[in-house]
Amino acid sequence: MRKTLRRSCDACAKSKLSCDLLTPRCSRCIKRKVTTCVYANEPLSTALAERPATAYSDVFPGPENVSRKFSSDNAMTLYIPRTPCFDPFDSYPTTRLSRTRVQQLIQHFLSNIAFQYYPLDLQMSTNPFVVSWWPLALQDPALFHVSLQTASLDIELRAQNGFSNSDILMAVSVSLVRQRVEAPLLASRDETIDSVVTLAAIEFGKGNTAVGNMHINGVKRMVQMRGGIHQLKLTSPLTARMVAWVSLILMQSPQFDAQNDLMVGDGISPIPQWPVTMATQDQLPSYLSDLNLDPRVSDIFFRLRNLFRASQPDSLPSTDLHDLTCFVLHKLLAWCPQPTETDCSGILATSQCVRYAAALYMLIIHGPTYFSHAHLQSNMVLQLRTYLEDIMTSISVYHGPLAIWILLIGMVASENTSDWHWYAIRITVLAEQLHVCAWEDVLPCLEGVLWFREPRTEQIFKHRWAEAWTLSAP
Repeated sequence: MRKTLRRSCDACAKSKLSCDLLTPRCSRCIKRKVTTCVYANEPLSTALAERPATAYSDVFPGPENVSRKFSSDNAMTLYIPRTPCFDPFDSYPTTRLSRTRVQQLIQHFLSNIAFQYYPLDLQMSTNPFVVSWWPLALQDPALFHVSLQTASLDIELRAQNGFSNSDILMAVSVSLVRQRVEAPLLASRDETIDSVVTLAAIEFGKGNTAVGNMHINGVKRMVQMRGGIHQLKLTSPLTARMVAWVSLILMQSPQFDAQNDLMVGDGISPIPQWPVTMATQDQLPSYLSDLNLDPRVSDIFFRLRNLFRASQPDSLPSTDLHDLTCFVLHKLLAWCPQPTETDCSGILATSQCVRYAAALYMLIIHGPTYFSHAHLQSNMVLQLRTYLEDIMTSISVYHGPLAIWILLIGMVASENTSDWHWYAIRITVLAEQLHVCAWEDVLPCLEGVLWFREPRTEQIFKHRWAEAWTLSAP
């Protein structure tokens, strides 16, 4: 038997007829009572049953933040289920690229892009882009081309040799997506929504914001056709999560409403722990007990504080952390108070500082997912600094630990930017005034304000704290 890709059995090939590839004999050979039904290679069931798992780590290493979580001695392995519905190398939509290039892009998507997009789950057997997204892509030409395009862009960006393959895939992707959008039965399917929101991210990444905005507006209409973002999540959680998150990151503002604290409405829903967590302010430290905040910011801040104080890192699964972050960001960033002529008590400025600090803290503990949130984070760092400059003196005197918490979040979020020095200088000066120069002294202050007890996050803050003191050393 030849070892090429299975196309048809020899009898069908000679007759130039289509072959349904049923095993061990195709239906045409059965009907014609042909006993020697020989395929171009082994029958599909046999090939899959005998095929070993494929290792990719040596050829396509994952991104730095992903590869660090795997042992250097263990290859990242793709487990291919023994079922014809998941057959990435033998059956997929046709493209204008060579078979070798397509297989390279498939490998790169499954071993690299899937974990860049969703680093919350680094297991091949459970990562949603491997087990949910990819099977859909194998059955849908539009989503397949868009998926290959993400892999192609990543490879070509690293190689710096132009974007010839990506340009081909983009042209075909746009054409196929347009056909789906124009078909009433396909316009709001998961594959269409996934394709369009991915195209939006690609266009924003290229700087084509106008085209990206058009795609996001189209996605919002599709979601509305499905009954809203909450209804979409009930049937297609991966699609709903990606749409809500990516649209927020790209547009720099919430594109969907959030449900209320009782989980009522068709907006983005909180995690189940949220409604049962009260925004009580009992037994607060003095620097928080007399804190004057806008009621809407206060409710989110204290409810989140109580939820974190009652939770352990292993009690909040990665999907819950993502859903909580998405919900809280939509609630915080949707708050848009009208500035008053006089704000003698500083309630507005203080509320803005707490709002942006809490939003940045959620981004830090969450990490990047689907699409980089660097632009949104940078804008919030600038906003935080603007409001903090107005109340720096008063908040340092009356709410010192809160000011330390806000400044440290700003410093961590502004890494590798010019704003980092502004935050670092002020936090060291304030820390000396409060006599909390060592990390062991400042950690209780952070835990008293708002803190998620998780080793990775703590190490990030501890390292930045040490850097700030290195800067201030004579």
